[in-house]
Amino acid sequence: MNKIYITILVTVSLISCTTHTKEKPIIHINELTIAQIHQAYQQGNYTAVDLVKAYLKQIDSLDSKTNAISFINPNALADAKRLDAEFKKTGKLKPLHGIPLLVKDNYNTIGMPTTAGALALQNFVPDNNAFVVQQLINAGAIIIAKTNMAEWAFSAKHTESSTKGTTLNPYHLSYVPAGSSGGTGAGIAANFGTIGLGTDTGNSIRGPSSHNALVGFRTTLGLVSRSGIIPLYMRNDVAGPMCRTVEDATKVLEVIAGYDTHDTLTTYGKNKVENNYQYYLKKEGLKGARIGILKQLSDNNPDPEVKALFQKSIIDLKQLGATVVAIQVKDFDSLKTNQWCANFKNDIEAYLAEYVKLDTVKTLEDIIRIGTKSAYAKGVLDYFSKNEGREKHKEIACGNPFTDTRRIAFRNAIEQQMDSLHLDAIIYPTWNNKPAHISKFEEEYLGDNNQVIAPHTGQPAFTVPMGFTSEGLPVGLQLV
Repeated sequence: MNKIYITILVTVSLISCTTHTKEKPIIHINELTIAQIHQAYQQGNYTAVDLVKAYLKQIDSLDSKTNAISFINPNALADAKRLDAEFKKTGKLKPLHGIPLLVKDNYNTIGMPTTAGALALQNFVPDNNAFVVQQLINAGAIIIAKTNMAEWAFSAKHTESSTKGTTLNPYHLSYVPAGSSGGTGAGIAANFGTIGLGTDTGNSIRGPSSHNALVGFRTTLGLVSRSGIIPLYMRNDVAGPMCRTVEDATKVLEVIAGYDTHDTLTTYGKNKVENNYQYYLKKEGLKGARIGILKQLSDNNPDPEVKALFQKSIIDLKQLGATVVAIQVKDFDSLKTNQWCANFKNDIEAYLAEYVKLDTVKTLEDIIRIGTKSAYAKGVLDYFSKNEGREKHKEIACGNPFTDTRRIAFRNAIEQQMDSLHLDAIIYPTWNNKPAHISKFEEEYLGDNNQVIAPHTGQPAFTVPMGFTSEGLPVGLQLV
């Protein structure tokens, strides 16, 4: 069948680390968590330098198959050495001290290309880190590499760029890792880093997380800064973690959440950010919870295997103490329509003016002139050159979820239903269908539930692994 599964691709990387006095334990990087790494540091089992070397070896060994990595940080070992020296001196670990990080290629990173997968930015190296990247570095994270992405973050369907090519799903190389943060999704799944950063305009954190058996947080709009990140639609864009576990994603969220003077949307979250999100990580947290199954999404022609996994997840939630009820949101179909606004031209030109500052790359027309190797990206660029604002009723202003009348109405309808039934969350499959074959990504792109609610209402939504199909492909459960 020529199928290559994750059991081959995430072959455990073993490195023997020695000192002058004794041989250190072997590093098993397969699905390492932050807590396990910090425990190893405290026990002296290995250092950040040892760990970075292990991840770099894994990338060197396996990325030729997945094509997830766009650029390796040449300073990763130096950063690890500095953090080891700091820990030796102080005996204290920062929240993410020595934790290897993968960063999507639309986050500004000092000394490393930030291209969004596009030829127009292939030589752009920022002078400053994105706000979120700097927060993670301040907390001790080590950027191992930048990751490939769907060019300009255009595609939820697949991850293809002009700078790096196509990323494959490490669980099965014939399938897509979804888009646009597919490089981060595949990279974390293949153990190229411990924690990862993605961005989500409509799907791009939750889709790749679902397709790669990860936890992905689409954070509340206004909670996390987007400054220094190449935009798609600023009215939708969020930054968020893509990790192996809810605990690790929560630890990343705790570091990146907060007010940023350079992102006015974070004004809405000012003085509302929790200081300790880890407080809510409770094993018995589902006891007494009330959860609603949004039938308008979960029953929308699901694949039989996905449906079976979703039904099993409902049983699991009940066994863990939750009450689960079926719900319907009033006027759901009409409220969800005409929510998208084509704002790419304005948003990208603002980014180019603030960060890139090149006379040759100032406008959408410049980007089109420079060109692309991706037929998919070319089609989307052509669309943006001719369209702006809403597809229908262009007279309705395109605001954020705190000012846009259609967005407010949609969110109110969902929250009113949740309040009337005293619900803590709404659930549905992250995708109703399996990942698509790379060779058929257009025709097999079906069942994407990510685009419907959270991007428009501004509400938080996250995906957790729900199981695997008979082909060994991951499937996700989404909670709003």
